[in-house]
Amino acid sequence: MSIYHRSDILVIGSGAAGLSCALRLSEKFSINILCKSQLQEGSTYYAQGGIAAVLDNKDSVDSHVQDTLVAGAGLCHQSAVRFTVENSKDAIEWLIEQGVAFSRDEQDESQEYHLTKEGGHSHRRIIHSKDATGKAVQNTLSSVIKSKKNIQLFENYNAVDLITAHKLGLIGIENRCIGAYALNREKDQVELFQAKYVVLATGGASKVYLYTSNPDISSGDGIAMAWRSGCRIANMEFNQFHPTCLFHSKAHSFLITEALRGEGAYLKLPNGERFMPRFDDRGELAPRDIVARAIDHEIKRLGIDCVYLDISHKDPEFIKSHFPTIYQRLKKLEIDITKDPIPVVPAAHYTCGGVVVDLQAKTDIPHLFAIGEVAFTGLHGANRMASNSLLECLVFAKAAAETIIKNDAQINDIDVDIPLWDESQVSNSDEEVVVSHNWHELRHLMWNYVGIVRTTKRLERAKRRIQLLKQEVREYYSNFKVNSNLLELRNLLTVAELIIECAMRRKESRGLHYTLDYPEQKTKIKDTIVSKFD
Repeated sequence: MSIYHRSDILVIGSGAAGLSCALRLSEKFSINILCKSQLQEGSTYYAQGGIAAVLDNKDSVDSHVQDTLVAGAGLCHQSAVRFTVENSKDAIEWLIEQGVAFSRDEQDESQEYHLTKEGGHSHRRIIHSKDATGKAVQNTLSSVIKSKKNIQLFENYNAVDLITAHKLGLIGIENRCIGAYALNREKDQVELFQAKYVVLATGGASKVYLYTSNPDISSGDGIAMAWRSGCRIANMEFNQFHPTCLFHSKAHSFLITEALRGEGAYLKLPNGERFMPRFDDRGELAPRDIVARAIDHEIKRLGIDCVYLDISHKDPEFIKSHFPTIYQRLKKLEIDITKDPIPVVPAAHYTCGGVVVDLQAKTDIPHLFAIGEVAFTGLHGANRMASNSLLECLVFAKAAAETIIKNDAQINDIDVDIPLWDESQVSNSDEEVVVSHNWHELRHLMWNYVGIVRTTKRLERAKRRIQLLKQEVREYYSNFKVNSNLLELRNLLTVAELIIECAMRRKESRGLHYTLDYPEQKTKIKDTIVSKFD
């Protein structure tokens, strides 16, 4: 295989955002898609709950907008929220056209599709495919992608860094993004991907924490690469911890969808007592930040390992038909959710901040777009409302595609020879333990010092240690051949530093950022935006 690849569009990431953007561009452009693992692997595939959209006549755009603004604790950009919600019905109709099989409503004849309700929503507006919506979306889009002749997939490729005009020393021209270097893991070589446009769709960075519901590939690669290239990054202090991740020695990162609580499941202590009503009048359907903090509080107060999510009071057939994936998975672990409560703990789940973009998904660097969890659009504010994430992927993927199509006729390509990756001055590592040890230490210190509840002292301690780890990894990166673990660790350290910097700048508690030193909210509300040029 060649170590040089050229296309009109380079999409880095193969989840709902990346694939839907590629499909919308596929009739006019040649496209290369970098998949960090296999095509189906990623956060989209594991998304259980569904996609929020205004599909019921009893619902309204204004209601969905207002619910999102409330959940976002005052930091949502109203223009981004309204733009996203107004385009929600179109996004769902497009998915249905692609072949996504959403669950039908067999009881309400006025509704074609079954809609469920989740935390923060005032209406039933979550369209879903049983309890495996992400899987249905990912499999459908993947199938359609494979049928497109002008789309080429590159599986098991780790993006290394973006290539911009200024990085190449082309100072006299616009600093546009013109490609990326990526590690072919199967051949253990770095290859060059040149393109007229680059779309970052790399997902979030929850792997920076010890406990996460995300797959292993969620290591903040796009955020780190965009930062190194000069893009602004915003609101990284807002890391959403999903309240209910399965707590079991034989299960790894298995999320228990919020839809269970939407259908009446209760959170309970080991003695069977419900506790959420003590924290919020909305009980189990309070926004995720409130539920996660309540669980964290009870676990620490009582010195217990977990709390329990109980839906056993519902009809067994209803449970099996609505949540077949969870029922079958837990049955293998000897937990029958029609009879038994589910042991759960909070886990890092979603990165609300990211690369600053506008409503066209454009970043600070021309020809570089960011869509999905990697981006900061202003939609989520200080706390993402349930099931708005896949919606954001779809809406901003369309926005990016439309912008590229509209502007391409006026854009001239840069005719420049980009150097191939040079490994002549490095050697193979004989100290891989350095990477594994630092990876382990990073995730522990982020969980302990930059987790659900923070203090200034904890943040300062984490910052000092991260700086030392970054120095070690910088030296390692300079002297040895790159590999997947090193690239991910390098990116996670960058992301961790950005999270800590943003958290230290926010002298208040708001949404997902809660600090014991500043427990109140400020009256002046603003985003935390960091720049390499500050």
